[in-house]
Amino acid sequence: MARIFSGGRLVIATHNPGKVREIGALLAPHGAESVSVADLGLAEPEEPGSTFVENARIKAHAAAHASGLPALADDSGLSVAALGGDPGIHSARWAGPDKDFSHAMRRVEESLGKFEDRRAQFVCALTLAWPDGHDETFEGQVSGHLVWPPRGERGFGYDPIFVADGYTVTFGEMKPDDKHAISHRADAFKKLVDACFME
Repeated sequence: MARIFSGGRLVIATHNPGKVREIGALLAPHGAESVSVADLGLAEPEEPGSTFVENARIKAHAAAHASGLPALADDSGLSVAALGGDPGIHSARWAGPDKDFSHAMRRVEESLGKFEDRRAQFVCALTLAWPDGHDETFEGQVSGHLVWPPRGERGFGYDPIFVADGYTVTFGEMKPDDKHAISHRADAFKKLVDACFME
């Protein structure tokens, strides 16, 4: 039986404003008052994990410990079949120190070269951690393929080159509500809400 989040302040353990917006929107109906680690002046921890789950747990526990509040961390990224799963947990690092995702998208496209296989997945691990060290973790994913050149100004990260299965528009072109309905983050979030939030 998963531990239930009882409401009140919940730290969003990311410095990525796009993730803060998306997670805040997903949390809004569930009685959580979202505050980001940036708002609290908390530093980003090192992420030495080798999986999305390990890194989500590291970030959530660091934020819960530093803030004394429950904390929700997301570790997510793009996994490209022809690249052996890369950039994977290094998705943000491919964007460099300036978090330039136009550079990261170009790097993915150049790495693909003449590969015909353009299948990819977005993967998300969500960890909800409490200051006493307890946590609950959930994974979600959405499958699709990559396009070039990038299309759309919505979303963030690799969204402008990713088309989900069954769709013709990229996540960068998709209305936010439509993306929230099918994204990897929404998939993980539904599992989290079903387990840890009261109706």
